[in-house]
Amino acid sequence: MWRNYLTVGLRALAKNKVYAFINIFGLAIGLAACLLILLYVRYERSYDDWLPANDRVFQFQSYYKSKFSADRFDNQGVPYATKAAILKHFPQIESATYFGGGTSITVIKDGRAVSPDDARLVDSPFFDTVPLPMARGNHQALVRPGSAVLSESEAVRLFGTTDIVGKPLTIETMGVKADYRITGIFKDIPKNSHMAFNLLLRADFPSLYEQGGNPRFLTEWGWTGGWVYVKLRPGVDVADLNRQMLAWEKANIPYEVDNGRRSNIGDDRDYALVNVRDVHLGHAQGSAMTAGNEASSITTFAVIAVLILVMACMNFTNLATARASQRAREVALRKVLGATRGQLIGQFLAESILLAALSMVVALAVAELVLPWFATFLDADLRIRYFGADGVLLPVILLVALVGAAGGAYPAFYLSRFQPSQVLKANKSASEAEGSGRLRSGLVVVQFAVSIGLMACTAVVFAQSMYARSLDPGYNREGLIQLYGVGSKPLRGREDALIREVQALPGVQSVGRTGIGVNTGNTSNTTVIVPGHEEPISIGIYGIDAGYFPTMGIRTVAGRVYDRNRPADDMTTPVPEDPAAERALAVRGGNVVINEAGVKRLGFASPQEAIGKTFQFGIKDEYGGAMTLTIIGVVADSRFRTVRTPIEPIMFLHDTNSVFWMEVRYKGNPATTMTALEGVWRKFGSELPFDAEEADAIMARTYKRIDARAQIFGVFALLAVVIGCLGLFGLAAFTAERRTREIGIRKVLGARTWDIVRLLVWQFTRPVVIANLIAWPVAWWAMRDWLNQYDARIALGPTPFLLAGGLALVIAIATISAHAFRVARTNPVHALRYE
Repeated sequence: MWRNYLTVGLRALAKNKVYAFINIFGLAIGLAACLLILLYVRYERSYDDWLPANDRVFQFQSYYKSKFSADRFDNQGVPYATKAAILKHFPQIESATYFGGGTSITVIKDGRAVSPDDARLVDSPFFDTVPLPMARGNHQALVRPGSAVLSESEAVRLFGTTDIVGKPLTIETMGVKADYRITGIFKDIPKNSHMAFNLLLRADFPSLYEQGGNPRFLTEWGWTGGWVYVKLRPGVDVADLNRQMLAWEKANIPYEVDNGRRSNIGDDRDYALVNVRDVHLGHAQGSAMTAGNEASSITTFAVIAVLILVMACMNFTNLATARASQRAREVALRKVLGATRGQLIGQFLAESILLAALSMVVALAVAELVLPWFATFLDADLRIRYFGADGVLLPVILLVALVGAAGGAYPAFYLSRFQPSQVLKANKSASEAEGSGRLRSGLVVVQFAVSIGLMACTAVVFAQSMYARSLDPGYNREGLIQLYGVGSKPLRGREDALIREVQALPGVQSVGRTGIGVNTGNTSNTTVIVPGHEEPISIGIYGIDAGYFPTMGIRTVAGRVYDRNRPADDMTTPVPEDPAAERALAVRGGNVVINEAGVKRLGFASPQEAIGKTFQFGIKDEYGGAMTLTIIGVVADSRFRTVRTPIEPIMFLHDTNSVFWMEVRYKGNPATTMTALEGVWRKFGSELPFDAEEADAIMARTYKRIDARAQIFGVFALLAVVIGCLGLFGLAAFTAERRTREIGIRKVLGARTWDIVRLLVWQFTRPVVIANLIAWPVAWWAMRDWLNQYDARIALGPTPFLLAGGLALVIAIATISAHAFRVARTNPVHALRYE
């Protein structure tokens, strides 16, 4: 019996080659797209699943919310002081480690400074808390200070081999040079991890930061420069610990005097333990080691995968119901010969599952071919494994059964209910299935509603992406090189000489130093007291020098910017701190430049009104407790980060102790300028790596992942349209064939070719018009919420929706017009010769 069913099913496919191709190819595209998307979704949700004991390893995060404004910053990093406090307060913690250090690390190899790839300082046996798989050595590798471990790839990059355990490694950080001993090699961290480091150094933190002239880093609760990870004891409920965080803050975070007011530093911060598997898709992405993602974006991709698969199943159902009437006589004859309804249902479901299996084979081949490009494009380590815990073989089998059953259920149950007497008596071999026309129209409406909605969303995403790229950032990125490390200790006292030599290079037009560079990710804020305002006001604070604004090309809106010839502009004091100089500066006061957002934040009506106004800036009590700052200039707002991040209200201080980046404006060949710049840098900073990049390249790299996701979204939206059109193509072919006799009669009665084409085209475009009415409001609602995550965004007008609807209509008309025209031109004699 099953052999007969298989033979009949294959012959039915062979007899209707167009039907077989459309169904197999359309379903294969849907299955392949679904597989690829779900592989990506599973990959994004698999972050840090590979880490041993991951259910007990947590990252300690801090969430800043200003008491005086809407500013907020959800941070994966925390101050160094939090580690000891959390260990003391929670005995449920088995171990904890701090790593990061808030400083750059340089490897001195063969007398030359080499910049390691993601190097971090650790203050304790790191592997007790985060048990990374080891390639050489064991988890005791970082027990003693002075130990170093490298990843396999970093060992090969620096030494050409991983057989380096026991070798010395010379490190320079904060101007302190020290020898470490390599005690282990850990396996490369997979891409699906929120952690990123290739070199870990077990340092003596108190001694190192004392020598580096920065002991405050270890005690300041407002200074974030690294990450704290904890490992909980077995059976501990992390939710219970997080409920105790408010009490922990009050018991451990000290009070300070801020602008003459006693306040707790923790009043504007919340803390929580977050499992390592939830960090990548979590809401805290500040100070992230790797670029995170949004859970909502991953959910969107999963929804698209399901929609594409549903559309492919709808195609199958549509075409199967269209062919149902052609198999009515076969069903009737089988029933006459004794076949039961259950056998007929089994036959048609088996045929459906066979078709789904053939489609899955094609889909897997397509997925295998496309996967390398797909993975590279998304910068993800995507692979198809058929066996094992993450194998796709069982899901594929289940998907074939599900798709086959879902796609063939209606045709199977409908065909099996035909009454032999009615079919054979009325010769209904080519009749319309009762109610199936309405079903097919409904399915076409749903398919095109999905397609139109996805096209409209794609148009909005593309427009927003182009807008983000073309938006004026408030400074000139073209011809700008950003160099890191200018504030390092080895350069201290020689910065002016370095700048003079850089300015003397051919093609260099100007040079400036800054504490806020192009998408550097660092944030710094403080509170000030403005006369007439009872509460302190939060505002960003960054150091620059007099060359910064001219070099960046930032426009002056009112007043003036800093001038090297005006000593009163300079607020730089000696390093290390000189109490006498600090007190003298506090008495003298200082001049500041603010941006336009700062004008609004400080409560001034216009930039011109702000010029000459003063406010109080809190400093240490021993230096006077407050300093008067005078606004001398207002500059245009600049967007140093992506369009997702709101423009920060900023006051710029002329303070070269708080600069980390050098900005170099040049004209000419970028490669030549970069080479010359490196030569000067090596001359002054032989113990510092040359870390420079063009500003345009920095932002291009920043937007790369965002653009990639948007483009992938567009590709899958296009696939949804293709699937919908394939189904429409098949329906048009079968409808035209079924209505051949009707068309012949119409032509005999005087209908013109154009009349018949218009009749058939309207029959299939009417559902597309209805689909627009469904798709537009849904797509508008989804895109409104999506655009709200951007600080600068396009206006959500009707254009994307009208374009999507119009394009869908054109595609539908083009798809069915060829069939309609061919049938309309057929000689009616061929259709009516048997009448």
